[in-house]
Order: sequence, then structure tokens, then C-alpha cells
Amino acid sequence: MKVEGARAQRLPPLVSPWIVGALILLGLLAALVTYKVSGSLATIARVHGSHTLAPWAEWLATSSASAAVRPLLRTANYFAIVWPALVFGVLIGGAVRAVVPSAWVARLFGDTSLRSQLVGGLAGAPLMLCSCCVAPVFAAVQERTRRGGAAGALMLASPSLNPAALALTFMLFTTEVALARLAMALLLVFGVSALAARYLPSPEVAYAPCPLEGEGPKGPREALTSFAHEVARLARTTVPLIIAGVLLSSLLIDLLPVDRLREAPVRIAAVLLVALVSLPLALPTFAEIPLALGLLAGGAPAGAAVALMIAGPAINLPSLLTVSRTTTARHAVALAGGTFLLAVAGGLLV
Repeated sequence: MKVEGARAQRLPPLVSPWIVGALILLGLLAALVTYKVSGSLATIARVHGSHTLAPWAEWLATSSASAAVRPLLRTANYFAIVWPALVFGVLIGGAVRAVVPSAWVARLFGDTSLRSQLVGGLAGAPLMLCSCCVAPVFAAVQERTRRGGAAGALMLASPSLNPAALALTFMLFTTEVALARLAMALLLVFGVSALAARYLPSPEVAYAPCPLEGEGPKGPREALTSFAHEVARLARTTVPLIIAGVLLSSLLIDLLPVDRLREAPVRIAAVLLVALVSLPLALPTFAEIPLALGLLAGGAPAGAAVALMIAGPAINLPSLLTVSRTTTARHAVALAGGTFLLAVAGGLLV
């Protein structure tokens, strides 16, 4: 009886944990894409009728608040907008870390840096997450693949190659401005991420073990438990950094000359200033577009609007803090520096 019991314990489960993992990941991705596409189509329909895009409405009014309270209110307003997307980012990152086998990761990203870059960028664009919300996914992909270029391409592509944001740019701006944004976004996703990966501490060869990979069969219950543990772990390691980054970004708004960006007397100075100020700011999805329209309405050069639409959504303080903790500070600085240079280059080309 004991022998039969031991044999029964070694029998494989009726439902593979990898099937459960695939269903979890695909279900989350389908839910995220549905959520983002429905909201994006509604925004595009409004823009088609009004030919403009208004800024996000404030949940808590900041105009009458004191200087000490305004950053807290801005932080609360930001998370009131992005919290569903941030939840999706943590859940998807947890699924990637917990229930995706290394063999799948190896086949998906391939053996070459070029293929891993392309796959990372193509995987990131449909997510349509802002830089903050895709940061947990970056952390999970980086841990699972040890391919910083692929993880960086995914993180940059999600906001920079957001199809809806690009469509709105072509609808509301001149073709020259829209093409400049698209071209710089492609260079950012597939060029800057690859160059920045050179500052990673080790070669991109080893794959992080999946919690389900070990001796003996594991069933659906273990897959769900592993998923829950990894979601909790990822939330503990990334969400506090994102909150801290958003709060710092909100503090910077009072310190940086955001309201005077359009007043720069020289075109190149305007582009440089806008790119520099936009880089650390945490912006929800599409928020860069009304800001760029405001710059143009105030008399700023078109290049300043391009610089804002490149640097604003691509990276920010919260995502840079996550990158620094997940990889290295030099990697984060390289991503920020490359984004700034491309934002300036795109602005000066227009």
C-alpha cells in the first residue's frame, strides 16, 4: 500500500501547470488589451469629433492647495488614473516570473540580440501601458531572460509605440511632427535599448529559474500558488519605487519651469529645455498630447512639442528607479540619456 501510495504521488497531474500558466498569462493579456483598446477607441472617437484632446480631469483640485500638499494631491490624481493599468502590469509581471517555463522564454526571444530586441519591442507595443505601469513587466522579463535589451525594448515600446497614441498624433498634429515622433520612437525602442544594455553587469545568457521548475510533477494548485507569491513579491519590490518616483516627479513640477517652457527665446533652447523637463515627469497614457498642443498654442516651436512627445511618455523617474534596482544605475542612466538625446534630435529635425 505504501509503495502504491508513493507511486501515485509521483504520477503527473491531469492538467499541466504550464497549461494553467499559459491560461493565466493569456487571460491577463487579453483583458489588458481589451481594456486599453476600448478606452483608446473611445478617445479616438472623441478626438475625431472635437479635433482636440483635453487633459485628464483632476480627481482632487490642486490649484488652491498649498505648496506642501500639491505634490501629494498630484500623486493621488495620477494613481486615480493609472491604477487599473498598474494592477495589470504587476499581474502580468507576476505571471511571466511564476508560470512561464524557461524553454518557452528561450524559444520566444531566440539566441541573437537582434531577434530579442525585435520580439521585446513587438511584445511591448500592444500593451499600451505608460512607463510606470510597464515597469513591473520590465522587471519580470529582465529576471526571466537576463536580456536587458529585450526587456528595455518592451518597456520603451509600450508607451512610445502605443498605436492609439501614434494615431492621435497623426490626427492632431502635422504629418511632419507625427512622422518625427514615430521615427524617434522606433530608434528609441530598437536602438537606445540595445545600446543601454551594454551597461548591464553580466552577459545576457543565463535564464532565471521559474518557481515551478524543479524535481517532481506540480499541479494547477502549485501554479496558482506560485503565481500569487510572485505577484506579491513583484508588488513589494516595484510598487513602492513607483510611488516614490511619482511623488518625486510631482515635487519636481513645482521646481522645474514647466509653465515657462514655451517662453524659451531660441528654438534650440526650447527643445533642450522641454526634453530635459519632460524626462523625469510621470505622465498617464495620452497626457503628452494635450501638453504638446498647449505648447504649440502658446507659441512654442513645433520641435518642442516633438521633444515632449518623445521624452514624456518613454521614461520617467518611477520607471528609472525600477530599472536601476532591477539592473544597474548605469543602465538606467543610459536609457535616460539616450531618450533625452533622441528627443532633442527629433525636436531639431522638425
